[in-house]
Amino acid sequence: MKDEEKKEEICPQCGAPLGEITSTPSGRQLQRCSKGSWNEESRKVEGCPYVRWLAVPEQTLDEKCPKCQSPLVLKVTRFNKKMKKCSTNTWDPATQTASGCDYIEWIGGPTTEQLEEDCPKCSEKLVMMTTSAGKKLKKCSTNKWDRNSRMAVGCDFVEWQ
Repeated sequence: MKDEEKKEEICPQCGAPLGEITSTPSGRQLQRCSKGSWNEESRKVEGCPYVRWLAVPEQTLDEKCPKCQSPLVLKVTRFNKKMKKCSTNTWDPATQTASGCDYIEWIGGPTTEQLEEDCPKCSEKLVMMTTSAGKKLKKCSTNKWDRNSRMAVGCDFVEWQ
């Protein structure tokens, strides 16, 4: 067991030992190669560029799944997006299949609010959308995103606030 731990503590790129665990401003934790460092001024890595990102552990919440009544867990993705998901939901990397309850609720995503104003282009109702970054825009309620064609469909009216 100790040999495995030592193997994890060595940089796979240059063989040097890994440095201390540090946190980013967003709260994620990482471990750099001891021969590499982040230069704040140039915003570049100096020395060995290897970084090992540490997974944020799931946190069990005091809420129940609306589908199966199992406890919900808070999970942070590798891109720092947060979601509530059912604790019975699992992923098998070998078969690339999910099993268990499929309930997921993304936290901090965009929100929309219906407005009483009409669109100047097509006369449909407008909606006020707040992005996950907190920016606001008015857009036509018929404006949607088609994932298959990767294009906006419907009226193209958008007014940033």
